[in-house]
Amino acid sequence: MIGIRLISPADAAEVAQLIRANREYLAPWDPARDESYYTDDGQWRLISDVLRTGTSLPHAIVEDGRIVGRVNLNNVVHGAFQSSSLGYWVAEHVAGRGVASAAVGLILEAAFTTYGLHRVEAGTLLHNVRSQRVLERLGFERFGMAPGYLRIAGQWQDYYLYQLLSDKWLAGREVAA
Repeated sequence: MIGIRLISPADAAEVAQLIRANREYLAPWDPARDESYYTDDGQWRLISDVLRTGTSLPHAIVEDGRIVGRVNLNNVVHGAFQSSSLGYWVAEHVAGRGVASAAVGLILEAAFTTYGLHRVEAGTLLHNVRSQRVLERLGFERFGMAPGYLRIAGQWQDYYLYQLLSDKWLAGREVAA
């Protein structure tokens, strides 16, 4: 069973171990990282900092009581915008099993019902077809391409941009019910 929960600094060692074990697998999709990122202390600081700032809602993806990835609502803006950006990754040993789709579905439900957001944006590298499928399966619509959007794997990379609005997500849930 896949679940998500707000991450805690107490999760730092488990997350660091998972990131170390998946370092090569995640490298093509990640920015270049300082070595401290891969340490227990580095993850503790990162998790503590993001929770303290309050602009992100970082979650652990959990399967059978073990963390198998992360799903985050980043750059959360309230007021007239009510929006955030989505980020997620899963460990290689659970990739291709629907774990990312399940976790993203759970975070979208929280975004639109619990957190009251109106819009969630996501981006993928142009060649990240698996991630594009996750987004499209969950109702995201591609609305553009951003050249040189993020510095990933040491290079400025182009991204497809996607969005999902709460009314589309909530209408889909009513139909399913």
